[in-house]
Amino acid sequence: MTRRIAFFDVDETLLAGKTLREFWHVAARLVGEGWAPGVLRTSGADRETLNRAYFAHFAGARRSSFDEAARQWYAQFRSGPHAYLTESLDALRRHQGEGDEVVLVTGSGVALARPVAEDLGVRHVLATEQLADAAGVLTGEVRRPMIGAAKQDAAAALIRRFGVRARDCWAYGDHESDLPLLSLVGHPVVVGDDPVLAARGTAQDWHFLGTRTGPRFERSALLQVS
Repeated sequence: MTRRIAFFDVDETLLAGKTLREFWHVAARLVGEGWAPGVLRTSGADRETLNRAYFAHFAGARRSSFDEAARQWYAQFRSGPHAYLTESLDALRRHQGEGDEVVLVTGSGVALARPVAEDLGVRHVLATEQLADAAGVLTGEVRRPMIGAAKQDAAAALIRRFGVRARDCWAYGDHESDLPLLSLVGHPVVVGDDPVLAARGTAQDWHFLGTRTGPRFERSALLQVS
């Protein structure tokens, strides 16, 4: 029986990079659907708006092609010498070793998060879901960007589903948009030095992890986070 859940944000919390940005550079070549995404404009928009705008560029691509492109991208990314944040990766392994249910929670797409989860032996992914028509063609719309309050709502629903106590659970995040998720659990962990999270975490005696990077299979000492 699951006693605790450990929720991990992905971009710049577990992976040393932003998934959507990394995938953007290779998507057109890999998908091969004949579409040509325009320049992604990000100036002045909030994260949820940017998330919707990003996935809108893939309208007309087949879901199966997008999924395959995502898998090819991750296969390349994971082989890099600085693909992961090593302290976060060690924390994830520790949770798995202690029998905790590990969950990835990310504003990135399900197709992009799933290969990461499979590689790390994680069964549950809470991510932005792209919508497709009956023929499996992406519409360019998403159900709800998994950002901010959406992360908290999805995590709370999973906590209820597993019948565990939120105060026993852990959550790891690097950006102020992760604050709702971190505030939900009894053991929040700040990765990096986001000023908003740093201020809240310092005031409330949260745990902090560094941002040292390394390869997927590096075996550094397990963290002693209690």
